[in-house]
Amino acid sequence: MENEIEMRKLLIKTFHIEKVEFGKKTLIQNKILYLREDIKMDLIQESIDIIKCIEVKIVNPKQHDFFVNSIMDFSPIATKVLGKIGDGITHTLTGVYVMLTGIDEMGIQVAEFGSSEGILSEQVVFGRAGTPNETDIIIHVDVILKDGMGSVRIGPTAAHRACDRLVQEIRESLKKMNGKLYDEKFEYFDKIKLGKKKVVVIKQVAGQGAMYDTQLLGKEPGGFESGRSIIDLGNVPIILSPNEYRDGALRAMH
Repeated sequence: MENEIEMRKLLIKTFHIEKVEFGKKTLIQNKILYLREDIKMDLIQESIDIIKCIEVKIVNPKQHDFFVNSIMDFSPIATKVLGKIGDGITHTLTGVYVMLTGIDEMGIQVAEFGSSEGILSEQVVFGRAGTPNETDIIIHVDVILKDGMGSVRIGPTAAHRACDRLVQEIRESLKKMNGKLYDEKFEYFDKIKLGKKKVVVIKQVAGQGAMYDTQLLGKEPGGFESGRSIIDLGNVPIILSPNEYRDGALRAMH
């Protein structure tokens, strides 16, 4: 239309996962996600002085009546195939979520202003924005930090970095998926509509203390690597386009 200027186009293609299993290498095949059996051994390489150990478990749908340490994050799995955050093509998985939990070796939960450890089914409302559906498979990454590391900023940051390393290995396989074999696709356009009202949506994000932080504009949707901390940016207002927000420009760190 003559009274519209198209700024960005974002194409999101979804690929549904029906089963997650451990295998010899991480790959996606026939709607099955295989996780490398020894992947947890590689997750703490950069944080050996901070992280004591990591456990990776597969939680199948509706099997949520077990104890978890404080929940630090739920995150989808998505990757850029073309372009940067907010533009181009993104592949994302449906049917599977990643859950990050944490505690230190002395039994202190990684949390601030109240922790969320307990029976998973009692701590999470499933099927809401930001949480898995009851029918989703959960990849549970449980990080045990060394003594005292749960109460200083580098501890939770290391946990998020380690979890993102696992997700990145999945992303590398997701990038190679044949784009024609998607289950669903969605197109989003950032447009300037000349003569129309200008609308700004204000979102307040966490930016205080060891646990309450937000990463912005990582190199991957919802990613940690190359993201910038809102704390390090001085908690100043940041302007994002609608498509950057849709494409996972924010990563909650609490």
